[in-house]
This record gives sequence, structure tokens and C-alpha cells, in this order.
Amino acid sequence: WSLLAALVSPRMAGLRVDFGLLLEPLGFIKVLEWIFSIFAFATCGGFQGETTLLVSCKGVVNKTVAAAFAYPFRLNTVVFSAPDPKRCGGTWTDVYLVGNFSSSAQFFVMLAVLVFLYCIAALVVYAGYKHVYQQNSKFPLTDLAITVVTAFLWLVSTFAWAKALADIKMSTGASIISRIESCKARGTTCRFASVTSMGTLNVSVVFGLLNMVLWGGNIWFVYKDTNLHNESKRISQSP
Repeated sequence: WSLLAALVSPRMAGLRVDFGLLLEPLGFIKVLEWIFSIFAFATCGGFQGETTLLVSCKGVVNKTVAAAFAYPFRLNTVVFSAPDPKRCGGTWTDVYLVGNFSSSAQFFVMLAVLVFLYCIAALVVYAGYKHVYQQNSKFPLTDLAITVVTAFLWLVSTFAWAKALADIKMSTGASIISRIESCKARGTTCRFASVTSMGTLNVSVVFGLLNMVLWGGNIWFVYKDTNLHNESKRISQSP
């Protein structure tokens, strides 16, 4: 234990943990950003759903066929199960969902994960190395730049994901029947049955918007810790 203490103590010499700083606006908002980033990637990245049809064809009445889809929503790789082994007397061919929305979904989740990791690093600096953060002007300026860029990325990724989600709902809803050629074959009828609720995906968009607001509002509090704010304040007070 004495050897371990001797190795650790020099590394921890500059560490002055003060959790009270997390109650200040800069630290408190960072905690909220950390929590909201978790909800953002959990509600989007953990989704699994299914859309089902009722198919009647030769020798089959109201057979349920399903197509299971999940994050990252490459719907064009998802195929409906065949109504029966004989595939409706040869009239049923493989039917795929339409659209590949992986780019928008992965961009949104990747940003949330990176924000999650950055918030952990920032909270460690705020709580343990606040004196170093305040003494070196480069740290607040770097934090400001990252905050501005992140707020903009939340704006872009959230609206891109919201548009993709609207398209996913269209691609898995009742309108898919009109695009299935097998349902137009003689003696075959298809009815839309159900699709998994996408309430959690709607929540992910809400958390994306909340993250955008949080990071946008946090720009001011980070800016106050930089030399830019101090210089502008000094100039305004000078005759």
C-alpha cells in the first residue's frame, strides 16, 4: 500500500476535488448535458420494432407476415416473411421495406455518445482541476469552441434524425401495401395489421432538442470564463 501511495500521490498532487462547483451553472448544466445525452442515444439506439400484414392467397387466409427492423434502420435489408412454404402458389416474391436511414440515426447516436464522454471529462476537470482550468486561458477557449460546435451539431443531427424518423414511419406504415407487387397478384389480398409504437423514437427527438437548447444556453456560461469576456468587460468599463 505504501508503494501504491507513493506512485499515486505525485499524479494526484494537482487534484483538488470540489463537488460544490458542480452546483454552479457551468457544472450543473454539464451534468444535465451528460444525463440528456444518455437518454438520447438510449432511446434511439435501443429501438426494435416490427410491422405486420395479413395476407390471404391460394390456400392461405389471413396469414400474418412480419418484417422486424431496428437501429440503425437499414430498412432496405429487411424482408417480410413468406405467407406459406409454397409462397402463395409462386405469386409471392421477397418483399423488402424501403429506405436506408442509417446515416441520420448513426450520426445522432454517435454525437450523443461523444457528448457523453466529453461531459465526463469536463466534469472531472471542473471538480478536480478547476484551478488549472482558470489559470490557463487555453482551456476555457477550447471548452467554448467545443460547446459552440456541439450545439450546432445537435441542431443538425436532431433535425436530420427527425426527418429520417418521419420517413421511417411512412416506410413501415399502411402505405407499404401499395408498393408490394405480390399483393397485386390475382387471388391475393393484403391488409395492414400493425406496427410497433415509435414513442421512444419520438422521445429521442425531444432529447435531441433539449440537448441543443442546453448546449446553446451553455455557450454564455462558458464564455464568461474566457479572456474574451474579461477583455470586453474591461473595455466597456474603461473611459
